[in-house]
Amino acid sequence: MPSLKKLPTPITILMFVIILAAATTWLLPAGKYDTLAYHSGEHFELSSKEKAVSLPFTQHTLDSLHILIKLEKFASGDIKKPVSVPGSYQRLPSNTQGIVEVIQAPLKGIYDTVDIILFILMIGGFINVFYSSGAMDKALIALSYRMKGHEAWLIIVLTFLFSLGGSSFGMAEEALVFYPVLIPLFLAAGYDLLVPVAVIHGGNTLGYFSSFSNPFSTIIASNAAGINWTDGLYGRLVILVITTGIFIAYLVRYAQKVKKDPTASLVYRTDGIVASPYPVIDENSKIQPLDRRTIILLLLFAVTFTTLIAGVVFLDWWLLEMSALFVVAAVAVAVVMRMGEREFMEKFIKGAESLLGVAFIIGVARGVTTILDAGNVSGSILYYASMLVNQMPPALFIVSLLIIYMVLTLIIPSSSGMAVVTMPILGSLAFVAGVPGKNIVNSYLFGMGIMGLITPTGMLLPSLALANVSPKAWWKFIWPVICMLFLFSVLWLVF
Repeated sequence: MPSLKKLPTPITILMFVIILAAATTWLLPAGKYDTLAYHSGEHFELSSKEKAVSLPFTQHTLDSLHILIKLEKFASGDIKKPVSVPGSYQRLPSNTQGIVEVIQAPLKGIYDTVDIILFILMIGGFINVFYSSGAMDKALIALSYRMKGHEAWLIIVLTFLFSLGGSSFGMAEEALVFYPVLIPLFLAAGYDLLVPVAVIHGGNTLGYFSSFSNPFSTIIASNAAGINWTDGLYGRLVILVITTGIFIAYLVRYAQKVKKDPTASLVYRTDGIVASPYPVIDENSKIQPLDRRTIILLLLFAVTFTTLIAGVVFLDWWLLEMSALFVVAAVAVAVVMRMGEREFMEKFIKGAESLLGVAFIIGVARGVTTILDAGNVSGSILYYASMLVNQMPPALFIVSLLIIYMVLTLIIPSSSGMAVVTMPILGSLAFVAGVPGKNIVNSYLFGMGIMGLITPTGMLLPSLALANVSPKAWWKFIWPVICMLFLFSVLWLVF
């Protein structure tokens, strides 16, 4: 008999995390590091608790502050965010966060993530307009029929592609657009709702674990640590193959077990019978020939996603450009379908409305960072962590650093934000400890990659909400992977 007990909803979980973050502002002393930023012109801006001063835009300035980054990394735009200055930690007056701040935190988080929220809503509008054409149903039925008996290959190929996307160009929010497409396909193949989450979120996060050219993690972190991002490149390619292979083997084994016995599903055992959030493919439906209009619509769909990836990789697109792309694509679908203006707007708005809960989850998650930053405890946590590992022997140092990054991921889920805040501090300690710079970057990647699979402040809760899967069911599925990845990380870093 499946258990019907569920954890609280994602937003409720995040509110508990916000309350916990507020509690740390009462338990920890406030403090922060000075930061150095290059905006424009020929000077740096050094910000401290007293004031902000201009410094010459020279390598000597960086060397005098013990920042290991080369000057050209600022000039080229590789380092855009303010970086922490080693040895500059200062205590600040306490700024504890109370009930009012806790209530305001999720709202401030929504303000701060309005670009991501807009992107999510545009995805919902486009997907609903496209679904209404019927082209997706025909395509999925045809694909499901052709993959009959070979569904495991669909898991293998797609998981590797998502891992490659995360590892190469830092695919993150873009992956959310694939849930409405892949969930009906995997359900038709006889799998459960966990499988598409594992393929998309699991594969994508594993890519971050092994990032070999990810500009938002490896390149920024390497620059901030004062090393070339290609240092350790071949090792990370090996890591990509090994870890993705292990995860795929684990996932295929689970998926095949569910296919043979649906009651073995962790979703069923944890939450009972859970409905799909998207239209289900009728297994008895016959394959319909693809007429000219359907072919045009499917080509439009493919071009949209190809343009999305190409824009991010080659044109430095971000959320505004991607959101605009889905608006244009939705209008193009309406034109092909000869859809009236009123009908189009109704379907687009209804689609956006269907993802409003997911958008709120992303905004509320940012509220955790808002609380910690306002309470000035993020810098204190980093300071005490650096003091903890200072003077450790290299092997113990690097393993401790891995654990520190796992903890810090709960506080700073942004990979680029984590890099510029922590790398100048911990990178300088690593230099003293005699630990290679590439291993510092690896400990950062491993820690964020492992915790990315379970941290509530990242992309996990939005992904689970899109698939209608509970965090409890996901945890039961993913904990063996967490253990394997942690063991792998320790062995790789030490030996």
